[in-house]
Amino acid sequence: MRTYDAIYSCVADIPMGKVATYGQIAQLIGQPRYARQVGYALAATPDDLEIPWHRVVDARGAVSPRAEPGGDELQRSLLEGEGVVFDARDRVCLSRFQWQRWSEDA
Repeated sequence: MRTYDAIYSCVADIPMGKVATYGQIAQLIGQPRYARQVGYALAATPDDLEIPWHRVVDARGAVSPRAEPGGDELQRSLLEGEGVVFDARDRVCLSRFQWQRWSEDA
């Protein structure tokens, strides 16, 4: 499976109300040093592929800046609409909201 396809497949599994980090996705697809590549893949997501890209945040739990104007505000809004809470530093509490694939599958 191509790397981008593996990334898209993994991101598609993130449940509503949970987030994953770029590095976590890279780890889950067996490419632990590909966190930046995860970001590139999400930026290049084909328009006809509907995946919950907004559920991927940085290692601090923050929304990463987007190239398109308003993209980061959209991501935050989508997450808040799913019940994800941001703190005063504009970060998601990863201990509360981070997806743990093994616990969801158990």
